[in-house]
Amino acid sequence: MFRDHDLFHGMLFHINKLALVRAYGTSTKPVSRTRRAIDKRRPPPYSNFRLFPMDIFEEVVKLRHEGRRGALATIVHTNGSIPSFESSRMLVREDGSIAGTIGGGCVEAEVWAAAKEVMQAESPRKMTFNLNNEANYDNGLICGGTLEIFVEPILPQPILYIFGGGHISIALANAASTAGFAIGVIDDRKSFANPERFPMAREIYTSFEEAFAKIQPGAATYMVIVTRGHKDDMRVLGWAVGTSPRYIGMIGSKRKVLSVYRALKKDGIVPEKFTNVHAPVGLNIGALTPEEIAISITAELIAIRRGATNLSHKAVNIENATPASAG
Repeated sequence: MFRDHDLFHGMLFHINKLALVRAYGTSTKPVSRTRRAIDKRRPPPYSNFRLFPMDIFEEVVKLRHEGRRGALATIVHTNGSIPSFESSRMLVREDGSIAGTIGGGCVEAEVWAAAKEVMQAESPRKMTFNLNNEANYDNGLICGGTLEIFVEPILPQPILYIFGGGHISIALANAASTAGFAIGVIDDRKSFANPERFPMAREIYTSFEEAFAKIQPGAATYMVIVTRGHKDDMRVLGWAVGTSPRYIGMIGSKRKVLSVYRALKKDGIVPEKFTNVHAPVGLNIGALTPEEIAISITAELIAIRRGATNLSHKAVNIENATPASAG
């Protein structure tokens, strides 16, 4: 998976390496060509090469900054004549659009489909294609070669929005930040939501309305509700269940959680909206202090992010008030 600070260093190394190979290639033997195929011993025309490396890496950075997902397919090994060249790349965005190419045709179509799955699973995959005159690849791609393609997810940094600026929020911001989450803090008291209390926060809001208007929840968005009272908890949860974040959690006892659910139900919110709410929030590790509670919440965030199962969540079900499996 890509990290922004590594992108351009790796890119420049790769471009320099390819330039040396092209300038001082070791083979002087004639190369064989088939229809639309380029032998890996002979680099493609420079004009074609210029289409992808710089632009694709810039697009990867742009995707992550915008909080969007994608998948990057790279030809990592070739053998014989193939419809592209080693290290060719294709970026597939979440909406299905692409940048760059790995040769076109059926191979590219299969990789495109796999890239969508890689995004969903958030797990890389290696694919091998044998282009040995098989009819399956007869779309200008009968080349008599083999290529391996590595498809890796491009994921934005997950961001945790903490509603409330109290002691648990400070401990949670520290723990979640250490675990790799960007932090946003929302509290309508400026003395509680400020850079001095939350130096790690990327976003700070001192108005719930402003936060509701500006936050755009998505697949990389996590929310934890730890405000100072039931009224604000209801207000935030009522808004949150109408959005599409990866995770919503709310602190409180089971009795308090159920009372909030029932009050919101009276306000017209259907019970199904609470199905994916993690409340009481956190894994059941017997946490008592603010720091321990923060660790239990952060552990649950990590579990959701990484797809862990069979864990002891504390969430309750509005229908029967019994612990519900969450995650």
